[in-house]
Amino acid sequence: MSLPAELLRTMARAVGLLVAVAVAGVAVVSFTHLQTREHIDTRQHEQTLRQLDAVLPAAAYTNNPAEETITIDDGRLGTDEPVTVYRARHNGEPVAVILPVTAPDGYSGPIELLVAIRADGSVAGVRVLNHRETPGLGDAIESARSDWLEGFEDRSLGDPPREGWTVHRRGGEFDGISGATITARAVIQAVARALDVFEDRRDELLGERRESGDT
Repeated sequence: MSLPAELLRTMARAVGLLVAVAVAGVAVVSFTHLQTREHIDTRQHEQTLRQLDAVLPAAAYTNNPAEETITIDDGRLGTDEPVTVYRARHNGEPVAVILPVTAPDGYSGPIELLVAIRADGSVAGVRVLNHRETPGLGDAIESARSDWLEGFEDRSLGDPPREGWTVHRRGGEFDGISGATITARAVIQAVARALDVFEDRRDELLGERRESGDT
């Protein structure tokens, strides 16, 4: 039994309306996602620049390290995932790299860090990106709460020797954190491992000299 022509036309119009609504909905969602994505990308880029400036003064380089990166795999950096390494140059000359490194053995879980290492192998700065250490004790690793992280500045694998990269109470040359020895030891060892990676992969990390006029 065939359907009346008027009913068929009504059904066709309804289907067409649903398709139009669906297409419009997809377009709105896509446009919103695009606009939001661009905003998020901009905010993330700004945040990355602030984090890089916290470990390496902007006056030390003339390029944009956030736009000159390489990706490496090295388990000594505390993760099985590839990590992004930021390269800093001054008038084309490599001056430093900034390495993300994770201390997996923090007291309350992994501690994520950024370590800036100059071309000569010395530490320019260290900052904590994320942690869950005990408030009032382990959170002294935050630069806003104490100057403990400044103890790494200008140190290298030769200063102190590798075996000295632990807290005083373990025979090392670094101050501990009162009530948070495990936290301090985890961070110290993570920074030392970042230096190990730099020492072993220096040429790869620094890259070749580039012509001046970095952006």
